[in-house]
Amino acid sequence: MSRARVARRIATAAAFGGGGISLVGGAAAGLVLTEMRYARRRLSGGEEDAEPPVAEGLYGTAFADSRRAPWRLAMLGDSTAAGLGVRRAGQTPGALLASGLAAASERPVELHNVALSGARSADLERQVSLLLTDPGRAPVPDACVIMIGANDVTGRVPPARSVKHLADAVARLRTAGCQVIVGTCPDLGSVEPVGQPLRWIARRLCRQLAAAQTIAVVELGGRTVSLGTLLGPEFAANPRELFGPDRYHPSAEGYATAAMAILPTLCAALGAWPEEERAEARRRERLLPVADAAVRAAAEGGTEVSAARAAGRRVPWALLSRRRRRPLPEQDQDHAPVHVTHTATSG
Repeated sequence: MSRARVARRIATAAAFGGGGISLVGGAAAGLVLTEMRYARRRLSGGEEDAEPPVAEGLYGTAFADSRRAPWRLAMLGDSTAAGLGVRRAGQTPGALLASGLAAASERPVELHNVALSGARSADLERQVSLLLTDPGRAPVPDACVIMIGANDVTGRVPPARSVKHLADAVARLRTAGCQVIVGTCPDLGSVEPVGQPLRWIARRLCRQLAAAQTIAVVELGGRTVSLGTLLGPEFAANPRELFGPDRYHPSAEGYATAAMAILPTLCAALGAWPEEERAEARRRERLLPVADAAVRAAAEGGTEVSAARAAGRRVPWALLSRRRRRPLPEQDQDHAPVHVTHTATSG
């Protein structure tokens, strides 16, 4: 069975309740899980109990005189979205994206982060509820970035069930009016202590989940950016630079690599990307069936997939785009974000 058909079967099963389609045998998946847990215990040195820096607050204060209200950006997902593994708020992916969006749009950005270390896709329901129903976080974010999937793989969550939880979260956010960008499941085959053949099995699991995630998200009007093979070769080539002290979570340089890949898609979703770069992106787009685009993106890191449109209406095809990575703005990593008080009536 082709990879596109497998991804479509998972996404279809998710749409009908998230059945238990398995990508590899239970014994193989169990070996991957055991190896991952052993590696983390051996190398973490207590890092597993660490907390990510608090990065919520206002970024781009130099543009505070703008007549436009700040963008509201939210991060959801697991420890990668939270920024576990770095020591400074400015090194987390949320802070990097907020700073980059502020610089590109010349408009302040108010960052909310409800991601939870260790979270699986099932936790997205709670995270979305925090964003949409907590008066202290009103109003609704303009854009939400979700990074999820690794813990579903190591936790042996059936992929259709994992995709179902993600799809439900994306649907709620889209209904509320949010732009949604999903950084799909990372490549656990790049984790340094995991050896062959488990590394190959982990890579296969992650790519198939990433492709199924892409189908579900794009068909709900969201966008995805593939992180797996973007980070995989770079992490494999530079493990000391791109992995953090526990050699499992990204380092500051690793998070910057991921943020540079997501930032162009985030800006494009909000209409904040420079026109000349929009024209360049259009020249590099390909129109493909959604499942084919999803599989190709899973194999080509840094690739964006979004719904295609004809005469203003969505069609059952997808746009595969490779946007030029934009350098992140220089920032003082020791400078904390400006924290703001959120009220239900804030503008």
